[in-house]
Amino acid sequence: MLFRQLFDQHSFSYCYLLADAKGGKALLIDPVLEQVGSYRQLLRELDLQLLYALDTHVHADHITALGKLRELYGCETIHSEYSQADCVSRTVRDGELIELDSLALTVLHTPGHTADSCCFLLQEQRPYYLFSGDTLLIRGTGRTDFQAGDARQQYASIVDKLLTLPESTLVYPGHDYNGMTASTIGEEKRFNPRLQVAGAEAYARLMDNLNLPRPRLMDIAVPANLACGEE
Repeated sequence: MLFRQLFDQHSFSYCYLLADAKGGKALLIDPVLEQVGSYRQLLRELDLQLLYALDTHVHADHITALGKLRELYGCETIHSEYSQADCVSRTVRDGELIELDSLALTVLHTPGHTADSCCFLLQEQRPYYLFSGDTLLIRGTGRTDFQAGDARQQYASIVDKLLTLPESTLVYPGHDYNGMTASTIGEEKRFNPRLQVAGAEAYARLMDNLNLPRPRLMDIAVPANLACGEE
């Protein structure tokens, strides 16, 4: 398998490139519009055909590259079936497979950060790869105070769905603000401070009292991303 983790320093966002092998078909998870030039160069260098561009949710802190990549490559653009973006080529439901040569991503609907949040699980590899978007971060979780976020839903998504995966599962989040690149389900069970609570109500109280500033680009990014980043 060919795998690359790509970083946008302005939004502290990760994008992930997956392909079965060099010279094959590829997909991008959570691509950032400002980084399209870098993605194009990498796809060209590795002789890859971009088949899919996926977003884990409608982002509030950067503009997606889905529309631009579809314009450039004719790739299929994908969101959760709960997304309000009507610009995508395909919507996917919980448990659905996104197939790429010998690889397949399983869609996990994980509402809470936003109503449309989902994760993508790659099980062909050992250990598994979990692309967790903003649902589960490294030693943190995505905020739940806008875009129909719900802390209790997020707690259920994490505890009942993600933390039931094998502890060796690699966690690749949508963001990291502290220089961390990956974790595991086992590490997050033991060391994620937001998960060391008695239950959903305690988690909701914790999340309701974070008092985080509003995302700087939210009023620009959300409308743009509902249109796949296109004007």
